[in-house]
Amino acid sequence: MADIDKIVRESVKKLVPYSCARDEFQGRKGIFLDANENPYGELNRYPDPYQKELKIAVSKIKGISEENIFLGNGSDEIIDLCFRTFCNPGSDCALTFYPSYGMFEVSAAINTVRLIKVPLTDDFSIDPGSIKELLMAPDLRLILICSPNNPTGNSMKRSDVEYIISNFSGIVLVDEAYIDFSEQESFRLLTAKYNNLIVMQTFSKAFGLAAARIGMAIADRAIINYLNKMKPPYNISSLNQKAVLKSLGRINLFKKRIHKIKTERERLIIDLKKLNIIEKVFPSDANFILVKTRNADEIYARLINSKIVVRNRSRIVPGCLRITVGKKSENNRLLKALSRINL
Repeated sequence: MADIDKIVRESVKKLVPYSCARDEFQGRKGIFLDANENPYGELNRYPDPYQKELKIAVSKIKGISEENIFLGNGSDEIIDLCFRTFCNPGSDCALTFYPSYGMFEVSAAINTVRLIKVPLTDDFSIDPGSIKELLMAPDLRLILICSPNNPTGNSMKRSDVEYIISNFSGIVLVDEAYIDFSEQESFRLLTAKYNNLIVMQTFSKAFGLAAARIGMAIADRAIINYLNKMKPPYNISSLNQKAVLKSLGRINLFKKRIHKIKTERERLIIDLKKLNIIEKVFPSDANFILVKTRNADEIYARLINSKIVVRNRSRIVPGCLRITVGKKSENNRLLKALSRINL
């Protein structure tokens, strides 16, 4: 078991968090004259700072206790909080694998934390042997892993990830933004075994709530307490909390849509492989597909002219475009546009 208090920054341990207006009042009804709110209107009251009702609903679906759940203003807030909670600016470092989610690097730079980028293997997997010595570095406080990985689409081997968690005394953050599209089991239940593991998921992808900006961290209670200590008091609006609650009440619809996306993903993979301008289609456990092309920049530009927007990842993975799986009609337009391109 890791000693979480030893990993947390000293300034964070000493921090006295902002006290929300209703931290000492548990009821829902009353005369509220404490927070300088306008007494008139439908959105005049501050939201529940700890999202209690929403956490109860999430707990039932994920099979995780509410006390082990943190909700953030998107996954990006959780990533930033991890850097601010566990890494001392200018002296500590973090580690991730490359290529991966771009916000890891952005958050490290914002927080003045050196980020070690370890290349993935040719098949975009982790080589645990390549970081064996790094795991012992005293200034390495945080390791960030994306599985399924963005932009490559593959899930990381469970044994490789667990090796890192079990041999590292710092914090391991596993970003599972695309886990609902994967056949691989989530790492979330391992948080009961490893108290230095944070598993991050989101409502932006499979639940179709990108506009609501709600991410979730599942971790040991000690970590959750520190994240709650560090977050802004009202980080998730009442409107967005209600949007997620409504979505959680329609799980069957959610599952049907995931099935549609996965079916379209497999169709797209088959049809993309038939195109002359596509050199390779990589396997995907996500709601997107990474493809290697003859000329990514040219193809990207021509698709833009056809008002079809994909993601040009050729600066990160040479020659590659990342294509999100859309509706059947949208995917058909994409395939038609690509079939007309001759290079």
